[in-house]
Amino acid sequence: QLEVICCAIIRPPRDGGIRYRGLTQEQIRSVQILPVDYEIEYICRGNRVIVGPKVRKCLPNGTWTDMTQHSRCCNLMKPTELHHPQKKKLYIGALFPMSGGWPGGQACMPSAQMALDLVNNRSDILPDYELELIHYDSMCDPGEATKLLYDLLYTEPIKIVLMPGCSGVSTLVAEAARMWNLIVLSYGSSSPALSNRQRFPTFFRTHPSATLHNPTRVQLFQKWKWTRIATIQQTTEVFTSTLDDLEQRVKEAGIEISVRQSFLTDPAVAVKNLKRQDARIIVGLFYETEARKVFCEVFKEKLYGKKYVWFLIGWYADNWFKIKDPAINCTVENMTEAVEGHVTTEIVMLNPETVRGVSNMTSQEFIAALMSRLGGKNPEETGGFQEAPLAYDAVWALALALNKTVAPLKAKGRRLEDFNYNNHDITSEIYRALNTSSFEGVSGQVVFDAQGSRMAMTLIEQLQGGSYKKIGYYDSSQKNLSWFGNDVWIGAGPPADRTVVIEEYRFLSQKLFAAVSVFAGLGILLGIVCLTFNIYNGNVRYIQNSQPYLNNMTAVGCMMALAAVFPLGIDGHHVLRPQFPVVCQFRLWLLGLGFSLAYGSMFTKIWWVHTLFTKKDEKKEKKKQHLEPWKLYATVGVLLAIDFLSLMIWQIVDPLHITVEKFTTEAPKEDLDVLIQPLLEHCSSEKMNTWLGVVYGYKGLLLLLGIFLAYETKSVSTEKINDHRAVGMAIYNVAVLCLITAPVTMILSSQQDASFAFASLAIVFSAYITLVVLFVPKVIQRSNVSLSARLGTKSSLCCTMHENHKLLKPHVVQSDSSVFDV
Repeated sequence: QLEVICCAIIRPPRDGGIRYRGLTQEQIRSVQILPVDYEIEYICRGNRVIVGPKVRKCLPNGTWTDMTQHSRCCNLMKPTELHHPQKKKLYIGALFPMSGGWPGGQACMPSAQMALDLVNNRSDILPDYELELIHYDSMCDPGEATKLLYDLLYTEPIKIVLMPGCSGVSTLVAEAARMWNLIVLSYGSSSPALSNRQRFPTFFRTHPSATLHNPTRVQLFQKWKWTRIATIQQTTEVFTSTLDDLEQRVKEAGIEISVRQSFLTDPAVAVKNLKRQDARIIVGLFYETEARKVFCEVFKEKLYGKKYVWFLIGWYADNWFKIKDPAINCTVENMTEAVEGHVTTEIVMLNPETVRGVSNMTSQEFIAALMSRLGGKNPEETGGFQEAPLAYDAVWALALALNKTVAPLKAKGRRLEDFNYNNHDITSEIYRALNTSSFEGVSGQVVFDAQGSRMAMTLIEQLQGGSYKKIGYYDSSQKNLSWFGNDVWIGAGPPADRTVVIEEYRFLSQKLFAAVSVFAGLGILLGIVCLTFNIYNGNVRYIQNSQPYLNNMTAVGCMMALAAVFPLGIDGHHVLRPQFPVVCQFRLWLLGLGFSLAYGSMFTKIWWVHTLFTKKDEKKEKKKQHLEPWKLYATVGVLLAIDFLSLMIWQIVDPLHITVEKFTTEAPKEDLDVLIQPLLEHCSSEKMNTWLGVVYGYKGLLLLLGIFLAYETKSVSTEKINDHRAVGMAIYNVAVLCLITAPVTMILSSQQDASFAFASLAIVFSAYITLVVLFVPKVIQRSNVSLSARLGTKSSLCCTMHENHKLLKPHVVQSDSSVFDV
């Protein structure tokens, strides 16, 4: 303590002295009184400093200034005390998952601590405060996090900010934090649900939303020309909301999600369903521990290789598939084989450029410092190593935001240390500062969007030979894909997004068609010969008595039926698809009218023979029956008209068109990734079965009636229709063939060769039998007569035949006279 009297020499402090300004040592010794306004300065010896007023001034009233305050010399403070005098602590409550589905705290906690140390040593950031981390292991489990959150909130000291890790825990913490006016800053949460500002009003994250992966995935799907994908997810909110966003994006891009599978703990059934439904391009959304379970099942189901591509999340440890896991029963070799070639999309979490950010550290220097803190642990075996830069930048974002709030709070008469869970003003200032954050961190430019999510680029990697290789970057904000062109595929290139189904039409065997066509052509020639013979010999008696005009109709009908064989065998191999309906019309009309002419003319003969010559009155002489030709022609005309009208109505009401029958796909032996889809063209209509039922019913009744009439007239002998027995034989054969062939061809309609063979051969045989039975005996008889005429009339045989003819002629005229005997 100094005892001084104004204008008098004062005593210096202990271990100190007084500097008399403007006086020499000799003057100081002689002077006893100092003038008014004179100033003296206290000084201390050694490593000591003045505490109290350092300069005093002599006042007019004879006193010195600041006499109520004592000046003394004190020991010099330590250097740290000089730089950070009386720093106040601000506490951060952090939840680091050191185990569980994503053990990201293993690398993120040392990274955050490293950032805290650097921030606390900076004199330009929070100079009056010290940040301290209070952390627990959440095990990435929301249930465990609930208990830890309670401890953080209700245990001193007060935490100014909460820092959770994985998405499930962040969802719980962020939703509750609003009730305590707490800002939540996450370093490892990617759930899209956390972007909901109404539900999570105080939430920020340096880890971008998982939906940032989806634009990249869609871009890759389009690059590799995939329009069909499948998904499998773990049933948690983060993956469900990510998948909902992906579904919306692929829908807008015209891409189909054909299979969507989910599982809670055991993915076995979900993987089997993917295999069963032929999934090829598969997006997997699950945590690392579940990823090992999934790919163990993938190996068992052989859902990998050149036909499959898996898209996974990129934030797993680089050797995640090599880590021994008691929950699976697959070897490391099995897992390595199953995961080969998969593609990952990963947010760029480490700045690829060599730039010094706000922490005065490049990304490469950060990795080196982190490796040193980890004590040489293998990064591939350290959970969260990739996210460590995000945790580092999260601490810096928080520190810069708190530093930005000091001045506004001071203007309001508040301080950061005044924060409590009821203080909304301080929270609002911190929120405002974080929301406007923008700085260069070790993970790149740190900027938050309106929902509090980080904006960043996406890194695309592919597992090649057991290690991840960068194959490109995608900037979703600019829609710019930077492609390196070093992607590697197990097959010749990117696989197809589904089993390639090759449509292959089944055509008729050309050898069979040619063979049947030859027979049909010969049959038409035979019909022409028979028709020519019948017309040429129309004046011959026995030809006249066979009703030659009806026989001519039969020959023409047979030729039309034989001509129908050609359109029956014509398919897409011969004509274009637009021309095929015309072929169908030819089939129907040629066969329908040919049957009406050929069978109708024979049916007319047998009908009238039965009508005229089967009267059962044995006691009476047979009446003379008169058969007029027009009745025969009219009968054929009626049958022909019925067919014509029915076919015309069919074509007008329900015309024939092409239908394509699909068969079960077939796998060729040479390429297992291709399936053959056999197709067969048919002529059909909307009510095909109804029309066929009507036509087959009508024709079937005619055939059965024809058989009955032929049987009834088998013993009748008449020269009016002298070939009715031959007609009956033809009817038997035609009816049997038609009644058998019609149902068989309907059953075999899916087998083009068998169906054509049955139908065409039935037509050919029916026509041949009809022509041969009706015309060959006439040709033979005519040949015999001609031969006899050439040999001369003197032979006894010829005379005998001539006499017999004379004897028979009067008898016929007498007993069976009719208009045909004139």
